[in-house]
Amino acid sequence: MADRYLRFTGTAPGRFLTRRLGLPQPEPLRRWSPEHPALPGPLLHLTAGKSGLDLAPVLARTGLSAGTGSPAAVVLDATGVRDVGTLAEVHAALHPVVRSVAGSGRVVVLGAPLDADDHHQAAAQQALEGFTRSLGKEIGRGRTVNLVRLTDPAAAESTLRFLLSPKSAYVSGQVIEVGPAAPDAVAAGAAAPDVTVDPDRRPLAGRTALVTGAARGIGEAVAETLARDGARVVVLDVPQAEADARRVAERLGGTALALDITAADAGRRMAEALPDGLDVLVHNAGVTRDRRLVNMPAERWSSVLEVNLASVLRSTDELLAAGTLKRGGRIVATASIAGIAGNAGQTNYGASKAGVVGLVRSLAPRALAEHGVTVNAVAPGFIETRMTAAVPLFIREAGRRMNSLAQGGLPADVAEATAWLAHPASGAVNGQVLRVCGQSLLGA
Repeated sequence: MADRYLRFTGTAPGRFLTRRLGLPQPEPLRRWSPEHPALPGPLLHLTAGKSGLDLAPVLARTGLSAGTGSPAAVVLDATGVRDVGTLAEVHAALHPVVRSVAGSGRVVVLGAPLDADDHHQAAAQQALEGFTRSLGKEIGRGRTVNLVRLTDPAAAESTLRFLLSPKSAYVSGQVIEVGPAAPDAVAAGAAAPDVTVDPDRRPLAGRTALVTGAARGIGEAVAETLARDGARVVVLDVPQAEADARRVAERLGGTALALDITAADAGRRMAEALPDGLDVLVHNAGVTRDRRLVNMPAERWSSVLEVNLASVLRSTDELLAAGTLKRGGRIVATASIAGIAGNAGQTNYGASKAGVVGLVRSLAPRALAEHGVTVNAVAPGFIETRMTAAVPLFIREAGRRMNSLAQGGLPADVAEATAWLAHPASGAVNGQVLRVCGQSLLGA
């Protein structure tokens, strides 16, 4: 369903009326397209504290360049901030320029890992989190603000390119930790992609991706985006949606797999359908059975936990144990803002999605050490789908407006975040839960 309020505020009467009434004034977001793959305008690189990072080579490959005029993006290197005194340099650097950032522009603050042996450094670096989240909630005009903790700029290249591009339009107020570069960045048998040049190259060429619940909605968008990036996509959905799954697979040049992921043999059947192995596993399938706990029968509870969590755990374990997931592979699970902030009438759904977060945090270090596979999750907020279109009007409008961007996201926003986590160059991103929620004002 179209966001009529967003369109109304784009008209002269709409801007006048909403300004007079103090109502939200969302700005249409600039999203990625083949015609507009990069943000228009220059990149401004600032520093707070004494930094030892050489960011020039990485920033030169973001598709942005230094120049004059309103910056499309600002990168503030605050890795050298070690005490309260140097926090003043954060203010001094951004205070004069933040107002000039173009609409739908980006502010990315770079921080360092917290030093367990230096509580002054840890306090100052943790302060950057409160700073970026707060700036994200006040900056307006479709602009986003995120914090990246890193030690090696080269390992963070895919992350910076994602955050400094139109692909991250609905990601704001997030903290992403980037570890050292993974030694197994490229899966066995796949050609190493050239990630140092054209951002429109097909980084997943030669790779196979399986997306569950991919016959429609967010899953279909994820499959489309991975195929755009060169992957051979296996579109998995329940037998009842086989016709839709085949339609999507044929359009993308992939294959369809009709399978109930809650079946006891689902993991084995996935492995059998992938005799040449798997590079990207996207757990997207999910269901809702909303009702307040006092009115929720056991079947509504168990069916949601079975689809959204138990099947994810079982199939992941089986595919890892069978060696189906190749070294250098990626697992991306779908959590939800409901699993982070909670939601009335969704104790079952919230529990299942919080469980996905627990899975990611526990499995990620072991999967990387034992199998060379990263494990991350995306946590969508209010996304414009057929499901949310059926939500009552006032609840739907509240969901759209209660975030820093004052609008709902699109399935493509979740898909772009998934594609970034699936990228061969994202091996240093592990155990992360990225909220794709426009910086929800609740729980984020």
